[in-house]
Amino acid sequence: RARRTGEPTALVCTSGTAAANFHPAVMEADRARVPLLVLTADRPPELHDSGANQTVDQVKLYGDAVRWYAELPEPDADERTVRSLRTTAARALAETTGVPPGPVHLNCPFRKPLEPIDVPGDVPESFAETLAGNGRDGPFVETTGGTRALADDDHRRLLRALEAADRPLFV
Repeated sequence: RARRTGEPTALVCTSGTAAANFHPAVMEADRARVPLLVLTADRPPELHDSGANQTVDQVKLYGDAVRWYAELPEPDADERTVRSLRTTAARALAETTGVPPGPVHLNCPFRKPLEPIDVPGDVPESFAETLAGNGRDGPFVETTGGTRALADDDHRRLLRALEAADRPLFV
């Protein structure tokens, strides 16, 4: 889907070797410039380097095959965490479609993976506003990429240097 539409597609898995099994797909998405958002579950930080089940080092697991990597905080129902997650998610999506487009990896630690959590009754109004973007019209976080074009002065300077060169070399 992502290759066909140019829109980011999510790839989600549990922790450990499941995340490692995504590596070939991430490498292919990198080479083909396919916008892919890879979400890997992970064990909590205190279990890292302990030999616990499904615990492997997932920090920057995909190396330079991803455009951006972020380690998310453990889930917590407070406004600061929600704002942080929204900001990170917005940047992650923007990075998948940046110049050049490609995969992004978000590593998501969970204390108790895949277990349902109890959600308190009503969502406080301030929390609902945080989720809704505090009345913003448009994206919660706006990102802009830099330009990869030469400025006119730089273009002219490069052209003059090439014209003056006896044997210019292009690499």
